[in-house]
Amino acid sequence: MKITHDFKNAWKSLGSNEIEKVMSYGKEYMSFLDNGKTERECVKEIVRMAKENGFISLQEALKNGKINEGDKIYAENKGKSVALFVIGKESLEKGMKIVGAHVDAPRLDLKAVPLYEDGNLALLKTHYYGGIKKYQWTAIPLSLHGIIHKADGTKVEIVIGEDENDPVFYITDLLPHLAKDQYEKKLGEGITGEGLNILIGHMPSEDQEKEQVKFNVLKLLNDKYGITEEDFTMAEIEVVPAGKSRDVGLDRSMIAAHGHDDRVCSFAALKAILETENPKYTSVALFVDKEEVGSMGNTGMESRFFENTVAELINLQEDYCDLKLRRSLANSMVLSGDVTAGFDPNFPDVLDKRNAAFIGHGVVVTKYTGVRGKAGSNDANAEFLAYIRKIFNENNITWQVGELGKVDQGGGGTIAYILANYGAEVVDCGVPMLSMHSPVELVSKVDCYETYKAYKVFYNA
Repeated sequence: MKITHDFKNAWKSLGSNEIEKVMSYGKEYMSFLDNGKTERECVKEIVRMAKENGFISLQEALKNGKINEGDKIYAENKGKSVALFVIGKESLEKGMKIVGAHVDAPRLDLKAVPLYEDGNLALLKTHYYGGIKKYQWTAIPLSLHGIIHKADGTKVEIVIGEDENDPVFYITDLLPHLAKDQYEKKLGEGITGEGLNILIGHMPSEDQEKEQVKFNVLKLLNDKYGITEEDFTMAEIEVVPAGKSRDVGLDRSMIAAHGHDDRVCSFAALKAILETENPKYTSVALFVDKEEVGSMGNTGMESRFFENTVAELINLQEDYCDLKLRRSLANSMVLSGDVTAGFDPNFPDVLDKRNAAFIGHGVVVTKYTGVRGKAGSNDANAEFLAYIRKIFNENNITWQVGELGKVDQGGGGTIAYILANYGAEVVDCGVPMLSMHSPVELVSKVDCYETYKAYKVFYNA
C-alpha cells in the first residue's frame, strides 16, 4: 500500500488517443464561448443544443401529462437560466445527481440613461457587474450585447463589435506623461466606477443645434435598429471584451477568453448531460444567473425556479406532495461547478502552495470556499468527499484538491451553500484558472476536459 500521495499532471495521465480528444473538446468549448458572451446568449445556446439532442421543453412535457424513465426535459427561466433533466430509473423522491453552474460573468452594464456628449465625444455611462479590477477595462476593444424593447413592444437584439467588420468601443486611460496624480493613488482607485465611460462616437450631425455628436449616434442607432433615446431607459445592454476566444501557447494548451468563470464549468455540465442516457438517478445540469452579485433575483439560485421545476416534474411522475419535493432535494447529490484560483508563479504569495490548485492537474475538488474563517461557505462532508474520490479514482479522472487563497488573504463563494440549504450533499468541483475576473481569463484545455469527464462519471455512477 502506498502511504504517500502526489497529485498527477493531467497531461501525463492521458491515454494514447486522448490528447486529440482534449484539443477537440477545446474547440467545442471555444465555439460555445464565442456564441455565448452574455447569460442570455449562453441560455439560448444551451437550449439550442439541448433540442438538437432530443430534449423537450417543460411546457411540452406538461402537455403530455406524464414523464418516463429516460425522458429529456429542459426548463427555461426568463431567458437567463435553464435546467436540463434526464429522468432516471429511480423516482425523483429518491434524489437527483445535480451539477450546478452559473452563466453570468463580470462585465459592464449600461446605465438607464447612458448616452451623453462631452468634449466633442459621445460616451455611454456604465455600472460594473460583479467583482472586477476597474483599471483592466480601459484601453481594450469592447463590444455591446443586449436587448432593447421599443415603445411599440418590438424586441431588438443587438451585438456590435464581434464581427470583424463591426466597429468596437473603448474606455480611455491617462497617458503616463500626465498620470502623476494617478500613480500616487492605490491601484483600486486609479480608475473609478464613474470613470468607466465608453466612447461610442465623435462625428457631429448638422441636423441638431446642440449635442451634435450625441444626436448623430442616436440617428445611427435609429436608422439601424429603430430605437430612440427613451428606449435606452428600458434596455438591457452589456459591455464585454470584443473578439473571439484564442489558443494560448505554442503548444495551444490553454484558452484565453472572456467569461471562463463560469462558462467553463457550464459547458462541461452541458456536454456531460447531453451524453447521459438512462441514469439510475435523475441527472440535472443547472445553469443559473446572478452568481457574481449574490445569486439574488428571479433568475439567480436564490429564486424558486429550480424548486418549482422539480415540483412540476414530481407531479408528472406521480401524485405530488410537498414532502416528496423536500425528500427529492434533500436526497440529492450536487457538484457545484465553479472555478477556483490556480497557482500563478507571478503571484505566489496569495496562495498556500501546499493547498493550492495547479493548472494542468485536472479537475479541482474544493471542500470549502468562503472568506476568512470559512464565512459564507458550504463545508462539504467527509462522507460525500469519500464518495467523490471513489468514483473519480475508479474511472481514471485526474483530480486535485485546492482552496481559494491563504487563510486571511480573502476568498469567495459559489452557489454551493444554497443547494446545501435543502439538505443535499454538495461540494465545489471545477476548473482551476489564472487571471480570474479579468476581462480575458485563462484555463488549461486538459483541466476543462477532465472536468467534463468528472461530471459525466458523476451522472452515471
